Amino acid sequence: MKQKSWILACLLWSAYGSAQAQTNRVSETAALAQSRMTAPQQQSGDKDAATLDANREKHAAQVFLTLVEKVIVDAADAMPADKYGFAPTDGEFKGVRTFGQMVKHLSATNHILAAAALAEEPPADAGDEIGPETVRTKAEVLDYLKQSFAHLNKAIDAIGEKNVTVKSSPISPLKGAEVTRLALVMESLIHAFDHYGQMVEYLRMNGVVPPASRP
Repeated sequence: MKQKSWILACLLWSAYGSAQAQTNRVSETAALAQSRMTAPQQQSGDKDAATLDANREKHAAQVFLTLVEKVIVDAADAMPADKYGFAPTDGEFKGVRTFGQMVKHLSATNHILAAAALAEEPPADAGDEIGPETVRTKAEVLDYLKQSFAHLNKAIDAIGEKNVTVKSSPISPLKGAEVTRLALVMESLIHAFDHYGQMVEYLRMNGVVPPASRP
């Protein structure tokens, strides 16, 4: 009886192994067939993607610009004027920018990248991404910040315009043929939101809840 049970178990195990192997082969075949079927479609999709709908890209960029501008301008406005000279000193914060310097840096970068997107010379007063020396008070910094977003919006308006060229910027990792107007705008918004995270930290250190985080 034990011998019969052992033989039966062997047969079942053999059948299972055969079925499992067949299942694996079917899966492999299906995956191979799928890859062969989707490859031409992917190539076709890549070809279509090479031609962008300028109006759609422009609209999408403007949506992101509006969102980023509101969050950052509101945060900059939320910091009391007498705290624009604040910079953390504890821990590893030695030598970091003050709140006002950070907002000016963000704004200067917006101006520099917007200028490149419009094939303009970078603003002379933008300095080395520092911003104008004459911009000092909270009101002046806020005005400079808003102007920088207006400059970016002008760059977005030029997306798809054949008669408006674009050039690379020394502060951008995109060089030569890599540069596009849309890419420079997106780079500026990414950079701005990077500093927004720091602005949030500075605000909370001073007992201010960022407007975007309020109920």
